[in-house]
Amino acid sequence: MAYLALALAVAMSSLDGSIANIALPTLARELGTSPAESIWVVNGFQLAVTASLLAFAALGQLRGPSRVYRAGVIVFVVGSLACALARTLPLLIAARVLQGLGASAIMAISPAILRDIFPRAQLGRALGLNGVVVATSAAAGPTLGGLILAVLPWPWLFAINVPLGIANIALNRALPRSERNRGWLDMPSVATSALGFALTIWGLDGFARAEPAWTIALRLVVGIAAASWFVRRQFTLARPMIALDLFRIPAFSFAGATSFATYTAQGLAYVALPFSFQVALGRTPLESGLLLTSWPLAVALVAPVAGRLSDRVPAGILATIGLAALALGLGLYATLPADPTGAEILLRGAVCGLGFGFFQSPNNRELIGSAPREKSASAAGLLATVRVSGQTVGTALVAIVFGVFGASVAGAAAPHDAVARAAPAVLWLACGFAGVATIASALRLRKSSVPSRAG
Repeated sequence: MAYLALALAVAMSSLDGSIANIALPTLARELGTSPAESIWVVNGFQLAVTASLLAFAALGQLRGPSRVYRAGVIVFVVGSLACALARTLPLLIAARVLQGLGASAIMAISPAILRDIFPRAQLGRALGLNGVVVATSAAAGPTLGGLILAVLPWPWLFAINVPLGIANIALNRALPRSERNRGWLDMPSVATSALGFALTIWGLDGFARAEPAWTIALRLVVGIAAASWFVRRQFTLARPMIALDLFRIPAFSFAGATSFATYTAQGLAYVALPFSFQVALGRTPLESGLLLTSWPLAVALVAPVAGRLSDRVPAGILATIGLAALALGLGLYATLPADPTGAEILLRGAVCGLGFGFFQSPNNRELIGSAPREKSASAAGLLATVRVSGQTVGTALVAIVFGVFGASVAGAAAPHDAVARAAPAVLWLACGFAGVATIASALRLRKSSVPSRAG
C-alpha cells in the first residue's frame, strides 16, 4: 500500500511535466495570448521544480521524508485544482508554479521513502519499479493530453489530478513514520540554491528560445555566482542544508557523474529526434510520437529486470553494459539513412531504451544506497537535481548546435536542409556524452563489490 501511494504520486508528477506541452497552442488561443507567452505554462512548472528540489530534500531530512512528501502531494492537488479553475494566463502560470512546488517535493523525497519501504536487499527492485512508473508516465503525457483535448476542454488536463490526488492522500497513511529532527532550514542557503539553479537553468533554456544574448548571459552569471556561494556556504555550516559531503563517497560521486552525462545525452536526443522525424524526414506529429515510443517502452520492459539484478550484481557492471548499448543506439540514430523505414527507427529507439533501462535502476541504487541512511533525503534531492540539470544542459546544447547549422528550436519553421545536417550532429554529440558516461561508470568497476543483503 505504501508503494502504491508513492507510485501514484510519482506518476502524476511525471505526467504533468509533459502533459501541458501539447496544449500550448490551445491555451494561447483560448486565453487570448501569444505562443511565446503561453510557454510560461511549461516554464513556470519546470522552474518551480528546479528552484526548490534541494530545499525540499533538506526539509525532508529535518522534518522527516514522509511528512514533507504528504505535504507535497496536498500542494500538488491544490495546484492542479487551481490550474483547472484558472481563466487567465497569469493565474494559470501562478497555479502551475504551485503545482510545480508540490511535484518538486514528491520528486525530491520519493527515492528516500523507497529506501524506508523496502529492505536494502530489495532496493534495486524498488528503483526498477519506480523507473517503469516514471518512463511510462512521461511517455504517456503527450498522448493522454491529446486524448483529453480531443473530447474535453483544456482544464481537464489538470482536473484529472484532483480525484487521483485525493485517493493518494488517503493511501499516504500507509507510508512509514518519519523521525523529526531539531533545527531549521538555513534561509540564505535556500535562497541561493533556488536562485542558482533556477537562473542557471532558465539561462540555458534561453538558447532554445533564441532569446537575446545579454539576457541569457545575465541569468547565467547571477545563477552561477549564487550557486557557487551556496556550495561554499554548505561547508561552513555546522548543519548544512544539503549534504554535499556525499560527493566524498567514491560510489556516490561516480554514480552522480555517470547520471549527469547520461541525462545530458538523453536531453540531446529527446529534443533533436522530433525535429529529425518531422522536418528532415517529413513525418507527421502523430507518426513522430509513435516512432519515439519504442525508447520508453523498452525502458519499462527492462527496468524491473535491471533493478532485481542490481540487488545481486554490482551496479558498475550493469550500468556500464547499459550505457554502452545506449551509446550504440544513439550512434545508430545518427547514421539513419535518408529515407528510413519505421522499423529501422523503432529498432534504434529500442536499443537506446534497453541500454537506458539497464543503466537507470542500478545507477540510482548505487547513488541512494551508498549514502548513510540519515542522509537519504539529501541523496534523493541530489539525484533529482542531477537529472534535471543534465536534461536542461542537453536541451541547451541542441539549440546551440542547431544555431551553428542555421536551424532553430525556438518554434519558427526550421529549414529542411539545416535540420537534416544538424540532427545527426546532435545525435553524435549525445553518443559522445553516453560514451563519457560509459567510461565514468566503468571506472567504478575497480572497487565495486556485490551489494550487501543486510538490512
